[in-house]
This record gives sequence, structure tokens and C-alpha cells, in this order.
Amino acid sequence: MSQSLVDDRAGAALGLPRPIGDGTPAEPGRPAGIRRVLRFLLRRPGLLLSVVVLVLVVLAAFWPDLFTSQDPLKGVPSQNFRGPSGSHWFGTDELGRDVFSRVVHGAQLSLKATLIAVLVAFVVGGLLGVVAGFVGRWVDDVLMRFVDVLLAIPALFLSLALVTALGYGTVKVAVAVGIASVASFARVARAEVLRVRQAVFVEASRSCGARWYSVLGRHVLPNAAGPVIVLATLDFGSSILAVSALSFLGYGAPPPAPEWGTLISDGRNYLANAWWLTALPGLAIAATVLAANRVARALDGEWARQR
Repeated sequence: MSQSLVDDRAGAALGLPRPIGDGTPAEPGRPAGIRRVLRFLLRRPGLLLSVVVLVLVVLAAFWPDLFTSQDPLKGVPSQNFRGPSGSHWFGTDELGRDVFSRVVHGAQLSLKATLIAVLVAFVVGGLLGVVAGFVGRWVDDVLMRFVDVLLAIPALFLSLALVTALGYGTVKVAVAVGIASVASFARVARAEVLRVRQAVFVEASRSCGARWYSVLGRHVLPNAAGPVIVLATLDFGSSILAVSALSFLGYGAPPPAPEWGTLISDGRNYLANAWWLTALPGLAIAATVLAANRVARALDGEWARQR
């Protein structure tokens, strides 16, 4: 009987794991994790395309000069209403301004407003849900009745009411959209905190005399944050639509700021002879929203099942 076979049987009797290959135990490393992510993306072309779209939008928001060198506010009146071409990919508007340059620079304003809206909803809604779920009793009843009132009002109407009270501007539109999304974050956060609070390890931690803030910080929040983060990714697409809708109605940054909703609003008066003024910025919004929703759907279920 060979020595290696004797070693294997002895290790099995002692409950030791069998070595793999040449006897060196396999350790998960960073390259293996990267390969798993790449394999996950390559098996889903639609998801890979969505990630590429989101990366391009983020690059356009923070480094617009990577995509265009033209001034989005400077127009050439002699070149107004030029259709899409090699020199002007998205054509020109009524003042001769390059529409592609305005869409690229408008990504900065729209994405900034969207990120602020999602952050407001995540922080405020998550805080309400954590307090309601962890404290319970009458605090839970009061906070959840407030959340029920917010849920009873359509999000767009609530955003309109808030932005009318706050005033016009990109940041104020973002805050209004974020507050309108607080209720859904509060509900999800409360449900997750209630689920984790009843877990065995939380009860064991309390039985050992751990302080409430230690239980909350070390056990409840880390285990309840996952679904709330996925909801934030899902809310990213709807926030883009809400911010663009309010900008379309004239509540966003004043002209000539090239917000995406403002571009569509300005182009609707020229649909008969310049369809690209509305269609191409609208296509950029639709592509971004669909890409964000596809990535959120992958994070919500597909990646968890893959792991």
C-alpha cells in the first residue's frame, strides 16, 4: 500500500480535509473572484451591455471631455437644425449647439441629482426603518403610520408638491425625489431588521450581556443592509425618470443648463422638422434606466444564485 494512500485514510479517519492536486490546499484568491465575475458577465450579454452603458454614463458625468470637446452652451446659428452626421452625432438644435455635447454634459447634472435623490432616500428611509424595527412598540406604530401616509400619495405628485415648496434647482429637485422614495426604503429596512432581530445569534448576543448599540452595529445592520442596497440600485432608474420628468416640467436647473429632461422639453416644439432634439436625449435616458434596472435585477437574484 502506498504512503499517500495511507496518509489519505489516516486523514479521513481524523476528519481532516483531503488535499487537492499536489497536496496543496486550494485557497480562494482575488484572481478566482475576478474570473467568477467575468464568467458571470460573459454568460449574460445583456447584463454586460448594461454594465458598459452605466460605465459610459458615469464617465460622461465626471469626465465629459473624454467624449466631446465642443462647448455645450456655444452655438453656431448658421448650423442650426442640422441632422445627425459625422461632425454632429446627435445633430444640432435651434441655436446651432451640438446636441451630443449637451447630452454628455447633461449627464453630470442628471446623475448628480439622481445620486442625491437615492442617497436621501437610502439614509432617511433606512434610518426610519431601522429605528422602527429595532425599537418596536409605540415608536414602530408612529413611524409606520407616517410611512403609510407617504405611500398613500403618488410619488410624482409628492415630488411636485415638495419641489414647489422648496423652489427650483437641480439639488432641490433631487431632494424632493429622494423624500418621495423614503417610504419604500423604510418598509424594506424595517422588514429586514425584524427578521434579523429574531435570529438565534442576535438572541445569543443579548443573552451574553451585549449592549444594544453593539448588537445593532455588529449583527443587525450588516445582515439587514443587503436588500436595502439592492433597492437603492433599483431606485436609481426610477429616480432618473423622476428627475428628468421634473426637469421636463421646468423645475430643474434654469436654461441653458443641459439637463436631460430640459433637452427633451426644448426639443418638443420642433418635432415636425427636428425629431433628433427629443428622440436622441430620450434614447439616452431610456438606455440608462434599462441598464440600471438590468444590473439591479442581476444583483437581486442572479448573482446570489450563482454564488
